[in-house]
Amino acid sequence: MNFMADSLFSLLRRFRRDKDKQVRFLILGLDNAGKTSILKRLAQEDITNAKPTQGFNIKSVTQDGINMNVWDIGGQKSIRPYWRNYFDATNVLIYVIDSSDRVRLEETGLELNLLLEEAKLSGVPLLVLANKQDLIDAIPGDEIAAGLSSGKFKLVPLYLGK
Repeated sequence: MNFMADSLFSLLRRFRRDKDKQVRFLILGLDNAGKTSILKRLAQEDITNAKPTQGFNIKSVTQDGINMNVWDIGGQKSIRPYWRNYFDATNVLIYVIDSSDRVRLEETGLELNLLLEEAKLSGVPLLVLANKQDLIDAIPGDEIAAGLSSGKFKLVPLYLGK
């Protein structure tokens, strides 16, 4: 959690000046990547009962004087075409990758690259999280970056803990 918090807050330092402003986070990624667990962790909630998101979850979180409105959108294939409905007013995009899912590494890379082409997300800071690095079959960050078919990412392992 320390890495995630440090990364998010270093990204948000520019929003700190306007304490009344809501910073809108959009959390995307394939289903079962751990998006809801990350949302719950940010909200300091128990993550043991996280269930697949069948639409979206929203939480308002205040941390270190930053008011965050965090949207967790389901990642099932049938829901992904609707992601674009949530792009407006996004200040930070968090893309979550399941580090233990070798089978869908190419698929998640394709989805991420589609997001990078979206005009409404142009200029929006992107944080790519290689989630589930604590699992024995986790793909190392450098292999994930290579598998995303893009050399423009440096991924850092994320461990949410319990």
